[in-house]
Amino acid sequence: MMKICVTGNRGFIGRALQVELQKQGFIVIGIDNWIFQREPWQDKLKDYLEKINPDAVFHLGACSNTRNTNVEEMMKLNVESTFIISDWCKGNQVPLIYSSSASVTGSNGSPETLYAWTKFIGEKYVINSGGIALRYFNVYGTCEMHKGLMASVAFQAYQKHKWGEKVYLFPKKPTRDFIYINDVVEANIYAWNKYDELGGKWYDVGTGESRPFEDVLNIMDIPFEYEDEDKIPENYQFLTKANPENFMSGWQAKFNLEDGVNQYKALLRITTFSPY
Repeated sequence: MMKICVTGNRGFIGRALQVELQKQGFIVIGIDNWIFQREPWQDKLKDYLEKINPDAVFHLGACSNTRNTNVEEMMKLNVESTFIISDWCKGNQVPLIYSSSASVTGSNGSPETLYAWTKFIGEKYVINSGGIALRYFNVYGTCEMHKGLMASVAFQAYQKHKWGEKVYLFPKKPTRDFIYINDVVEANIYAWNKYDELGGKWYDVGTGESRPFEDVLNIMDIPFEYEDEDKIPENYQFLTKANPENFMSGWQAKFNLEDGVNQYKALLRITTFSPY
């Protein structure tokens, strides 16, 4: 039976991917932040990969806090670990699917935050080593409950509305390419299945449609008000949209915003914890 390594398997997308791979009959072995508590962690990471000897690696582990400005921490968690994993996969001819981010293009074609720069560096290294980098757009869905301010607007608004708090949006109607977690998981598995054909490149993982935040809350039947314009952060992106020309050949999202949000809303009503 094939063994799959999923880094960041306790996180949002990593956990959802692990569940699906296990459903499909694969043995999934995770690596999460605990590896950095074992010094020297670089050697421990290499040793662990050698020990488990996976047939494929899905590298989702990273600090996803887009507001983190700690350069040393971000380089350690998002860049140095990626270099080690990529080198090991290349040296052992093991497929590597790397989770990048649409933020690498920023508003003007280049990264604008430390997080985005670390993702940009990581994906460049991975694809130069023959791996696949997937640039996720605005992912929402189950398993994101732990993400706090980094959770999707759908989850944050649902929680606030549930507890009687007001929900605020930024004015000027910024839009996002909202992609449902099921489609992101499927994109990862598709990339692995088509690895020989798709390796050595990056791909957009989105719907190709950019929708306002207002649409999400209207689908969820959640009322909202607007913040003052001066609350809009510096370098805030007013539009994200995947380019279908950058999709993996033969892949496209199955869930539009209405279908994804309605399914997510139904799951949120069942439990405040992960339905998995």
